[in-house]
Amino acid sequence: MTDANQSDLKTFMEGVRKRNPHQDEFVQAVEEVAENVFDFVADKPEYQEAEILRRIAEPDRIVSFRVCWQDDDGNVRVERGWRVQNNNAIGPYKGGLRFHESVNESVLKFLAFEQTFKNALTGLPLGGGKGGSNFNPKGKSDREIMRFCQSFMTELYRHIGPDVDVPAGDIGVGPREIGFLFGQYKRIRNEWHGVLTGKGLEYGGSPVRTESTGYGVVYFLREMLRESDQDIEGMTAVISGAGNVATHAAEKFAELGGKVLTLSDSKGFIHDPDGIDTEKVAWVREQKSSGGSLADYADEFSGSEWHEGDKPWSVDCDIALPCATQNELDEDAAKSLIDNDVIAVCEGANMPSTADASHALRSNGVLFGPGKAANAGGVAVSGLEMSQNAGRRTWSEDRLQEELCDIMKGIHETCAEHGEGSGPACEDGDCKVDYVKGANVGGFKKVADAMLAFGVV
Repeated sequence: MTDANQSDLKTFMEGVRKRNPHQDEFVQAVEEVAENVFDFVADKPEYQEAEILRRIAEPDRIVSFRVCWQDDDGNVRVERGWRVQNNNAIGPYKGGLRFHESVNESVLKFLAFEQTFKNALTGLPLGGGKGGSNFNPKGKSDREIMRFCQSFMTELYRHIGPDVDVPAGDIGVGPREIGFLFGQYKRIRNEWHGVLTGKGLEYGGSPVRTESTGYGVVYFLREMLRESDQDIEGMTAVISGAGNVATHAAEKFAELGGKVLTLSDSKGFIHDPDGIDTEKVAWVREQKSSGGSLADYADEFSGSEWHEGDKPWSVDCDIALPCATQNELDEDAAKSLIDNDVIAVCEGANMPSTADASHALRSNGVLFGPGKAANAGGVAVSGLEMSQNAGRRTWSEDRLQEELCDIMKGIHETCAEHGEGSGPACEDGDCKVDYVKGANVGGFKKVADAMLAFGVV
């Protein structure tokens, strides 16, 4: 980056920080994109004159609302709800709902911003949005969750629609919550629209939707390795998380001939040198869904170890797949992976690596698949679910698996096109594809060109 561009970037980010005080997650996401995009737009005055990047970094709107509900003891509870509609230049807003105590406006703005580029990379006509609440479903009864979801949708329904904004699930919002939310929407509107994705197969859901994010991560990883004349077969992987994305990534990685060594949760990680195969993954899913502890894995499967309070990044491996939550992989963890000669890191969660970790990995020649590209499989199949709902059709699992593979391959091709020979390690003569730059520039270009077509709106 030239000195002039570096100065302009600094000025731009000072403005972002001033307009978004105390919103570190959002500022981090904007800065990562801006660092890559400034060079791209340097010789393109049409983007600069239209202030495209600044406009994308300002959400179209943020809706916040109160959610009142009663617990099983009759106590009135009050939570906050949000929907961030970031950009709809290429299609209706699309992005998940997250129910977790960590949810706040900054987190949702960062997720909606990332979602804008992620959705653009899929090639589907989808804008970017995100929403949720600081409500935590853990420990709540089904009836309590139902009452909360109904109250949440009683406000949210005003702001969504099949051609306006189509939410999906995310952390804390699975098939149960989607069912309650959709039932209330249908009840209020007296209409059946595909206004939510991730629905049950019984009422308009799509096969493969549950598996799609985790599978998509591994499909993207496979393309990254093929670009470097390598293959998953025979490789080892450490995976963080034990939820939907992590377990399905583990399942597909093992299916393609790799060995999964770890899964984790907020209390620690399990290390199984013999490999976490599909049968063990099924045990983990059942254990977590029933409220059990991942620590019990060590009692169930001999030769494995439970590491209380630790993360899995010090385990020797070829591949690392962070699939838990944002900023879980810091610079120290990245150095541990580098010291263990990790080949590739592919993000299953949204921005799970800190900026310092990402730069350290890329500077040392590690293949790095950013979440906005690698975990786009979920929204890709959500987009296909929308198509099925609009046509009152259900596609076969085989067709959807083929579509998912093709979309992830297309995302890889876009990233490779815009990131070829431009990685940080090029300073040392090692010019692997910079997938971070490729994803940011590729996604930005599609959204920016659409915005230019509309004029200043």
